[in-house]
Amino acid sequence: MAADFSVAVVGATGLVGETMVSVLEERGFPLRELHALASERSVGRSVSFRGRNLPVRELASFDFSGCDFALFSAGAAVSREHAPRAAAAGCIVIDNTSEFRYRDEVPLVVPEVNLEALDGFGRSGIIANPNCSTIQLVVALKPLHDAAELERVDVATYQSVSGAGREAVEELARQSIAALSGQGPIATAGGARQMAFNCVPHIDAFQDNGYTREEMKIVWETRKILGLPGLRVNATAVRVPVFYGHSEVVQIETRRSLSAAAARHLLENAPGVTVLDEPRLGGYATAATEAAKRDTVYVGRIREYLPPYRGLNLWIVADNVRKGAATNSVQIAEALARRPI
Repeated sequence: MAADFSVAVVGATGLVGETMVSVLEERGFPLRELHALASERSVGRSVSFRGRNLPVRELASFDFSGCDFALFSAGAAVSREHAPRAAAAGCIVIDNTSEFRYRDEVPLVVPEVNLEALDGFGRSGIIANPNCSTIQLVVALKPLHDAAELERVDVATYQSVSGAGREAVEELARQSIAALSGQGPIATAGGARQMAFNCVPHIDAFQDNGYTREEMKIVWETRKILGLPGLRVNATAVRVPVFYGHSEVVQIETRRSLSAAAARHLLENAPGVTVLDEPRLGGYATAATEAAKRDTVYVGRIREYLPPYRGLNLWIVADNVRKGAATNSVQIAEALARRPI
C-alpha cells in the first residue's frame, strides 16, 4: 500500500467511529488526510489521531469528491441519505449499517471469508460491513464449510451492550452502580427490561415470524457471505450485562463427517482465528478476558454431538466493536488499497 489515501470517517464521535479512527492509526493505514465527520451537533468537538486533535466537520456540507474512502457508522438513516452521495462523488463507501447489506448489487464482505466479493462493488460504489455477530460467526464457519460443507447452523448469541452504542454502555454502568448500592428498583425507559445482572432475549424489533431483526440479520447475512442461500440457519439473540465482546454458542451439521480434532486443526490454521480449547478451568476464551480490545475471533469448547447424532458444538467470542465493526471495515479498505489503481 504505497499510495496515500484521503479517508472520511462518518460518525466519528460515536463508539464505532472513534474505534475506526484508532484502528486506522494502529494498523498504519496509508493516509494522506483523515476527515472526521458527524452531525451538526458534534461540530466543535475533536477526535484524537496521530498525536493531534482533528476537528469534527459537519457531514451534511462535506464534499466527498476529494476522498478515496468513506467509512460510515452513523446509523442507517444517515447512510441512506449520504452514502450514495459519497459514492456518486467517486468515493468508495464502506458502510457499517444495515442499510445496504441485503441489496444484490452491494457486496457484504468479511475479508477472511469472501474477499472475492469485492470484485463486484463497482456497480454501486458501496460495500457493506456485516452485523457484528455474523462476522465472528462466519470467520469460524468458513474453514469448516470448505472442508465438510455446512448443512445447518444453530446459534445463540450473548451480546454485549456496546452493540447498542455508547449510551447503552453508560446505562449498564449506571444500573450496575444502582443495583450494587441497594437503591431499590432500577428505572428503565419504555418498558425495557433491567440490563444489569440480567439476560434479555430481545435485540432489535420483533418481526412477523416471531424472530427479532437481529436474529434474522444473522440468517440473511450468513447465507449471503458464504454463498449458501439454502443454508438452514436458526438464531436466538440475547443481550447480556457485558460491556465489550459478543459470545456465541454454535451448533453445526455438515454433509461430510468432521471430527472435533479435524475441526480444531482447521481452525488453528484459519486466518483471524485463535483456538483456545482445553478441557480445564480457564481453558477457553471469554469476552472480558480475551476478546475485548482485540481483533481476534476466539474459538473453543469444540465438541462432537453426543451419539447417535452427528455434528459439532463451538464457542465463539470476539470484540463486537473492533472485529465486529471497525476493524473489519478497515480491513476491507486495506484490501482495496492494495489493488492496482
